[in-house]
Amino acid sequence: MSNPAFPSHARDLRGYGRRPPKFSWPNGAYAAVSLVVNFEEGAELSVSDGDPSTETVVEVASVVPQGRWDQGTEQQFAYGSRIGVWRMLDAFATRSYPITWYMCGRAVERLPDVAREMVAAGHEAACHGWLWRPHSDYQTPEDERRDLVRCVQAIERATGQKPLGFFGRGGESAWTRPILKDLGFEYTSNGFDDDLPYMDRSANLLVVPYSLDTNDTKFIRPSGFSLTDEFLTYVRESLEVVIEEGKAGAPKMLNIGFHLRISGRAGRIRAVTKVLGLLDALGSQVWVARRIDIARFWMSEVEARG
Repeated sequence: MSNPAFPSHARDLRGYGRRPPKFSWPNGAYAAVSLVVNFEEGAELSVSDGDPSTETVVEVASVVPQGRWDQGTEQQFAYGSRIGVWRMLDAFATRSYPITWYMCGRAVERLPDVAREMVAAGHEAACHGWLWRPHSDYQTPEDERRDLVRCVQAIERATGQKPLGFFGRGGESAWTRPILKDLGFEYTSNGFDDDLPYMDRSANLLVVPYSLDTNDTKFIRPSGFSLTDEFLTYVRESLEVVIEEGKAGAPKMLNIGFHLRISGRAGRIRAVTKVLGLLDALGSQVWVARRIDIARFWMSEVEARG
């Protein structure tokens, strides 16, 4: 008997191969760009919140034994919601680029006014799970569905916007996509395997891939970025490649991800403003769009043509 935690499925290692879909991004742009900001602070595992353990993926590793109150780790996250969020909001307020916010439900429930401000300018609220935890950890579909509904309701109450996109930390369970489809989601972003959206035919759900390389989490990884110019260089060279490919008739999309507790630091906020300046310089060569708009474009202009 198969183990539902390790579902039997055929891995697609080929994707589009040498025959990607023929299409053009809106307004003749050579590449689509998705700006994502993660709102996770207050939704990370924490003993003081009744969770069995405390989050371990942090900038400075904890010396507190698991199972005990970990003040330092909590405060590393709280920096994002106390300080980082305002720097980030101010940085994005200087531009009109649309953003997708990956929102954890417990974070939104604790700071509904902050969540409301995040989407006030027409940005997208996407579901990032009730807690900042891998959905592959869920043992039953009933438990996972309950928490997805809880997250959706928290976001909708706070912002007035029902999330239609999902991204779960790490990976999904065997049931995530069927549940998302049943709840009316239009896309999932748990795909690290492509530079273009694609359909999961078994769940009849669009995958709008995400990426972890053009992402500020590399500031807190040993082999990642130390300076904002390193981040900018990597993003710029990534954009140069996808724009070149778009000019050659094979358009792609590029994700650029930020976190409040990481890029919201004084020494890193320039990573945000420098990337926004780069997008300014590229102008109409790139289509900067919310993920829901990329998903809807793909469904109407690519999938509809078969």
